[in-house]
Order: sequence, then structure tokens, then C-alpha cells
Amino acid sequence: MSNITLPLSELYAPIADEMRMVQTRFDAELDSDQAFVEDLLDRVRHFRGKMLRPALLLLTGKACGRLTDDHVTLAAVVEMVHVATLVHDDVLDGADMRRRSPTINAIVGNVQAVLLGDFLISHAFHLCSSLDSQYASRLIGATTNTVCEGELMQNHHRGDASMSEALYLDIIGRKTASLTAAACQLGARFAGADDATTSAARRFGYAAGLAFQIVDDVLDVVGAPDQMGKSLGRDFDLGKPTLPVLHCLAHCALDVRFELQSALSQQPGSVNGQLKAWLASTDSVSYAMDYANQRVADAVEALSALPPGDARSSLSAMAEFVTHRRW
Repeated sequence: MSNITLPLSELYAPIADEMRMVQTRFDAELDSDQAFVEDLLDRVRHFRGKMLRPALLLLTGKACGRLTDDHVTLAAVVEMVHVATLVHDDVLDGADMRRRSPTINAIVGNVQAVLLGDFLISHAFHLCSSLDSQYASRLIGATTNTVCEGELMQNHHRGDASMSEALYLDIIGRKTASLTAAACQLGARFAGADDATTSAARRFGYAAGLAFQIVDDVLDVVGAPDQMGKSLGRDFDLGKPTLPVLHCLAHCALDVRFELQSALSQQPGSVNGQLKAWLASTDSVSYAMDYANQRVADAVEALSALPPGDARSSLSAMAEFVTHRRW
């Protein structure tokens, strides 16, 4: 079995004990004396899913040196920030399913979901403030600001069929890759890595994060709903230009471009039945996946600055796993 097809549980093997500690710390931090809040938090815990960002932080720390209790805390923090963005994203997108379960907004409405997302962000910073160093708090704060900027940019450009690939990459770099980059940077820094190694760890996380989001955008069009476990086709319905759609717009026939532009900006949902065929006609899914594979190659190259070992091997396999996932 190649590393690409190994289950995540095997890739997480070097940090298995610490991952269990992260879950425990995550659960312990999210506590409320209000029964209805506890019920919502139980649902939020289901959103943890694969816990990729905590795993990246811990594996990077393990690859660069010794894991400490601070790593466990930081891994729980980045997961809280990530889950908060999921809760808020579901409100923005009007999504009704995530991880094969109803979203928070589908259960209790948008107002409660937004407040719960704020609750998670607040707890993330509360937990982060327990560390002696302010380095992590400042980085997490700056990264959260960047994530929000990315979301604001994406919302501002809904329906913008003239969006450039460069702008798309800037948006996903902010809203997705910045958090994976920060996780890897924190893992290396708190393991005592020097500046050059910490910078390489950050480059790894950023490139892997770009690849992850591009594949996610592709799967939103061509993925299987039962495997993805969430609402599909939402990006185009909401007028969000993604890499395969932008490539198709640049290379399709004029009549198709007109219909695609109109649907993206004015008539969401009107061409979803044709979208896959149009993307296939311009080989746009392959183009997007090739770009994602290039970013994976960048990520793996950045890892050459980290000491060799089981943790670095898991990081490399996780990067390559991104473009082979089906969820």
C-alpha cells in the first residue's frame, strides 16, 4: 500500500497519543452551564472530522523536535478557529448538511449559528491566552484576521465572472491556506526550530492548504454527495468563481461563455446540469487538479528543510493525500 492510500489513522501514528489529548482539551475548553449551548457544542464536536490542522501542527512539531503540552493546546486552538469558520460558512452559504449531519444553522437558525461561531472564536483565544508566550496569540489573531479578509473578498466577488485566477488564488490563500500555514509555523516554532526551518514549515502548510481548497472546489462540482457528506454544488449556486469554472470561462466557446457568465452572475442553479459537461469540454477539472498537484509538489519540496523521520514522512504523505481524497 502506498503512502497516498494509507488511512489517516496510520499517517497520524507518530502523534496518536497527542491527538487524543487534543480532543480532550478541545472538549474541556468548550463548556457551558446552559443545557441548550451544551447540546449545540455536542453537535460542533461532530464537525471535527479528520482534524487535519491539529495533525499538521503536531506532525510539524514532531518533525522539528520534541512535542510539548503547548503543542496540544495550540492544536486545539487551531481546530476551534477552523470549526468556527465552518459554522459561519454554513450560514453564509445557506448549507444544510455537513459531515452527513444537519448544520447548526439548519437546526437553530442563522442568528444562533453566528453566535455559536463567535463563542468558538472567543474560546480559541481564551485557551491560547493560557500560554506564557504571546507569539501564538498574535499569530492566531493575525491569521484569523486574514481568514476573515478572505471570506469578505469571496463574498464581495460573488457573481464576478471576470475574476482572474490570481485573485481566486489570493482569496483561497487567505481563507484556507493561511490557517494551515500558521498551524505548521506554530508546530515548528514551539518545537524549537530555527527561523529557516520554521519558514519552510510555513511554506509547506500554505502550499498544502492551497491544494486542499482547490480539490475541495473541484469536488463541489464532481464529488459524490454520499462521500462528501455535505451540500454540493453550492459554490456555483452562490456565484463563487472557482478555478475549474474560471478556466472554463477562459477557454470555452462563446455561446457557452455567455450562458456561464449569465448563470454565475444572475441565474444561480440554472445550468448545474450542464456545468460538468462544459468543464469536461475544456478539460478544466484536469487543469485545476494539475495546479493542485503542483502545489503539493511545492509542499513536499519545502519539507526537505525539516529533519527526516516518521513525522516528516507522514507530512509528505498527507500533502500527496490531498489530491487523492474523495471527501
